[in-house]
Amino acid sequence: MPDLPDLTALAQGDRQAWDAFIRRYSGLVAASVRSMAARNPGQAGIDAEDLVQEVFLRLCRQDFRLLKTYDPSRAGLSTWLTIVARSTARDAMRRRQISSVDLDSAPESALATMPPEPVERVVIPDGMLSPRQKEILTLLYDRDMETAEIAAALGIDPQTVRSMHHKAMVKLRVHFGVKGTK
Repeated sequence: MPDLPDLTALAQGDRQAWDAFIRRYSGLVAASVRSMAARNPGQAGIDAEDLVQEVFLRLCRQDFRLLKTYDPSRAGLSTWLTIVARSTARDAMRRRQISSVDLDSAPESALATMPPEPVERVVIPDGMLSPRQKEILTLLYDRDMETAEIAAALGIDPQTVRSMHHKAMVKLRVHFGVKGTK
């Protein structure tokens, strides 16, 4: 397994770590983005270089939220970055496709979306999670709040929010028998 970059330094915005990271992985990201663009010939106007920059920006957004989700026990960094790059490219192509539609002249059927699938609520046994863990999960998933917003609302550090979320998820994965738990 190749040496991993210092993810902590990256998440802290260390300039030298980012320069090395970009030099090392920009080719992989560019190849992933180009392969997505090649599969969608109708998206020829999308600039691959812009998409590569978008991938690296996505890793930095929201206090490096996405970068912090990388788990080396689940996938290699190259595999994970390929998935992030393809997802970013796909999202950009969808945004471009949507923005190119003339809403006034398009038939309603072209603008229709699939109805959302019903979401099955998970029943968490009483006493499994602390009240604070339940509250954090509710704010994250039911109210779709960001970590920083939750931290400000609860008067705690954002890292505490992330830590409590992680601990709650580990408990739930163990309880529900999800593979890959620590």
